[in-house]
Amino acid sequence: MQDRTLYEYAVVRLVPRVEREEFVNIGVLLYCRKQKYAELLFHIDEERCRLLHKEIDFEQIYAHLKSIQHICKGNKEGGALAMLDQTERFRWITAKRSTLIQCSAVHPGFCLDAAETHQELMEKLVYS
Repeated sequence: MQDRTLYEYAVVRLVPRVEREEFVNIGVLLYCRKQKYAELLFHIDEERCRLLHKEIDFEQIYAHLKSIQHICKGNKEGGALAMLDQTERFRWITAKRSTLIQCSAVHPGFCLDAAETHQELMEKLVYS
């Protein structure tokens, strides 16, 4: 029987107008050291986001999210941050910031399969 392993995740939020502190959940960043899994999954409901602010530059948002994906995977396209070890990359990405894209607090859990758990979290926190 396979053992459950610790994972950590943060909800990724789009904050169109930082001063209003309103946001839409657009993704989940999940890290599982034991399974060597670090990934950002995202989905942007553009219509829903425009309800908070009509003038969102979605091209810029997608570029930022893809950059985060490269950093998670350690791809050279992620620049110097992508060269850090997996734990450092996760900590850097989830650090508090006051920008258009923000992460929730980091939450722990236990899973058998990190990728499967990641999809389940997307269903619960982003798609629904």
